[in-house]
Amino acid sequence: MLKVGDAIPHFTAKDTNGSTFDSAQYIGKQPLVIYFYPKDDTPGCTVEACSFRDSYQDFKELGAEVIGISSDSVESHIQFKSKFSLPFILLSDNDKKLRKLFGVENNFLILPGRETYVIDANGIIQMKFNSMTAKSHIRKALETLKRLK
Repeated sequence: MLKVGDAIPHFTAKDTNGSTFDSAQYIGKQPLVIYFYPKDDTPGCTVEACSFRDSYQDFKELGAEVIGISSDSVESHIQFKSKFSLPFILLSDNDKKLRKLFGVENNFLILPGRETYVIDANGIIQMKFNSMTAKSHIRKALETLKRLK
């Protein structure tokens, strides 16, 4: 299980363009906000995604890229991204390898966990936050990024 102070592991996954996202293209260049969420187009996950969307410019001004990850398919992510005009990267983790790599556990034993990581430009985890309350993730991530500046 990853914790604050750990280096983010290298990973790849398919994005909504059908391309392979490679974390190595970002580590050492800019901070990342990586958030794991249970499922596309469900009430809590939509609130969270739209909150990240509405604050996306704030994240960009702090130099960070936002990445959402769930086990939904690339096709599901394409529809979700289009329906809610999400400007950030969505990655498909349909084999749940990324959840395992990061150590994101299920909540209430069955629901995939909702967990956010803030990674500094050097690839070190500066914040790890787990809460089923969707909106609180955005505030915590922005506070952490501002402290890094």
